[in-house]
Amino acid sequence: MMDWNGYRAELIGRIGDLGKLSPDTVNGYMVASGAGAKTNHLDAKTRELISLAVAVTTRCDGCITVHAAAAVKHGATEAEIAEALGVAVAMNAGAALVYSARALDAVKNVE
Repeated sequence: MMDWNGYRAELIGRIGDLGKLSPDTVNGYMVASGAGAKTNHLDAKTRELISLAVAVTTRCDGCITVHAAAAVKHGATEAEIAEALGVAVAMNAGAALVYSARALDAVKNVE
């Protein structure tokens, strides 16, 4: 499907380029991204599993490659990753269901 390792390396390089042009943008992202590690209420593996599920729901290939590698690095098994991805699938379907109800409400309230 894709050379995820090559893509991740290329992406990190391009983000480095962006950081040279707009350091506060990348630094701001890094602060937000690292906030959970400072409180450490969840372990790194759990944070990466959540990140990977969110990456799927937001359709971000860059996020997928970075967080897949980090999840594996922090000891996530393929079964744990599959379960996290199952949650992402359920949430996307659930979100569509909720927003379908909202859309019907909007239709019923057209004046």
